[in-house]
Amino acid sequence: MFALVHKMEKEDIKDIVRQTLTEYLNQNGHRKTSERFAILDAIYSIKGHFSMEELHAQLLDKEHFRVSRATLYNTIDLLLDAKLVIKHQFGNSSQYERCYNMETHHHLICTECGQVTELPNNDLQRIIASSPMKRFQMSHYSLYIYGTCRKCINAKKRKQLKNKK
Repeated sequence: MFALVHKMEKEDIKDIVRQTLTEYLNQNGHRKTSERFAILDAIYSIKGHFSMEELHAQLLDKEHFRVSRATLYNTIDLLLDAKLVIKHQFGNSSQYERCYNMETHHHLICTECGQVTELPNNDLQRIIASSPMKRFQMSHYSLYIYGTCRKCINAKKRKQLKNKK
């Protein structure tokens, strides 16, 4: 039963974002192309962050949809402008994430391997939401916490032990 309800919610969200994109394209004089909607559907099928390479692979492998990289980058720009996707700059890499109906979360970024982990934290959310911001109305925020992940810490320890022998 849960899987059926979850699938219906996912399809409802996809319908809403398709409608949002249609309205955005109409208002801004852009064409409604099958590529743009296929890219949007692929993005809203991905859970979490993705790179352009991962999105391209998703389209080819799972959606069986061929699209040029230029079309992919141009469409991402439209989706960013339409507020359907958000771009994150994690160190040297750009990652994207769907943003319609997403829970607020924070990001833990490993400075060794680049791994990004989402950290939902209700206490932090409450503190930020209740913080007074003079002459500013917050719409959303991102919090990036940089450090070293457990995997890299353990690898460093193993290397140090090996070097001591």
